[in-house]
Amino acid sequence: MKKITINDLMKWKQEGRKFASATAYDASFAQLFESQEMPVLLVGDSLGMVLQGHNDTLPVTVDDIAYHTRCVRAGSPNSLLMADMPFMSFATPQQACENAAKIMQAGANMVKIEGGEWLVESVKMLTERAVPVCAHLGLTPQSVNIFGGYKVQGRDSEKADRMVKDALALQEAGAQIILLECVPAELAARITEVLEVPVIGIGAGNVTDGQILVMHDMFGISANYMPKFSKNFLEETGSMREAVAKYIQDVQSGAFPDSEHTIA
Repeated sequence: MKKITINDLMKWKQEGRKFASATAYDASFAQLFESQEMPVLLVGDSLGMVLQGHNDTLPVTVDDIAYHTRCVRAGSPNSLLMADMPFMSFATPQQACENAAKIMQAGANMVKIEGGEWLVESVKMLTERAVPVCAHLGLTPQSVNIFGGYKVQGRDSEKADRMVKDALALQEAGAQIILLECVPAELAARITEVLEVPVIGIGAGNVTDGQILVMHDMFGISANYMPKFSKNFLEETGSMREAVAKYIQDVQSGAFPDSEHTIA
């Protein structure tokens, strides 16, 4: 696989070419994903749940993310590698820069941060200092205690309008990717259409430019539960390599997510 950059994703958006992505946490699975030409990988703070066994992502540290980023980069030298900024690691712009430096030095190409328009100054400061940003909107797992659980976001018109405004403000501040989690497909389509930067969805229908799945969900080995929007591709194919290839193919064709795996 050739080295993937944000310019590739921008070109694909302009061409209407959908792309797949997945979480990864170690060199072996990163190598598996790269062998199947998965263009984008994410070292997610989901590792707190799927690797460490916590009930949420809040205990994950910057050092945890940096460690797993180094592992994934060793296995996949050519993917566009995003890494999460953990809970309270970007509470201020200065703090965001200091912690992002550790993550970028571990091998990430981009950091992902959760939140809306309040992040504008942090996004500006990061991008001015050569740190690309993916902004995460919708169900932001670090806000689980504010939301009162893992719930769909943006169902009513006021909150939907707010999310569109947030997405535009973050793009203007310099964010190069927007990730939407657990939002109605109609809202995801609206945001994808108005933004110039690529939009990656999870639980947001097949209208976004890209899709992402937690790898444990893709293989049906999640310890807790399988979200409605996820699919066990291993059950369908019988081999991990074929499961990854099928996932990538179905995202590119628009076959996944279908109506069964879409939030109305």
